[in-house]
Amino acid sequence: MTIMSTQEAPTGASAGTVLDLLDRSRAGLVQACQSQTASQRYTEAHLAALRAAAALVAARTAATGRSRPRSVWEVLPGLAPELGEWAAFFAATGRRRLALERGAGGVSAREADDLVRQSESFLELVRRTLHLPFAEPLPGELAPTAPW
Repeated sequence: MTIMSTQEAPTGASAGTVLDLLDRSRAGLVQACQSQTASQRYTEAHLAALRAAAALVAARTAATGRSRPRSVWEVLPGLAPELGEWAAFFAATGRRRLALERGAGGVSAREADDLVRQSESFLELVRRTLHLPFAEPLPGELAPTAPW
């Protein structure tokens, strides 16, 4: 477990909550790599990115209880403008993930594998934004592969 210095301590959630969300994000990426279908891989990868974004939002906001519920992808650009394009990208992949969960549409193995890699990159950007050390890359034997 990584320990944050007081200078890097989150303003909202506890450091433990933030680190737990980051750990769950990484575990989600591992789960995505072990998924049996492209749809499962895509869904797990998106949820991993969502948890990483939630960690950053939790670290940078204080709970007030007065605002209306908003998507983490709506909130993220205001807290970390440098991640605004990622927020827009993952908002779009989130709509697709919801369609997949409802059984509408499909996703190719390549699209799912690309989303796993993009989610891993996003997780590392979030870690860097929070001034945390990089995590080891996903083990090569877990890297998503698809028959082209």
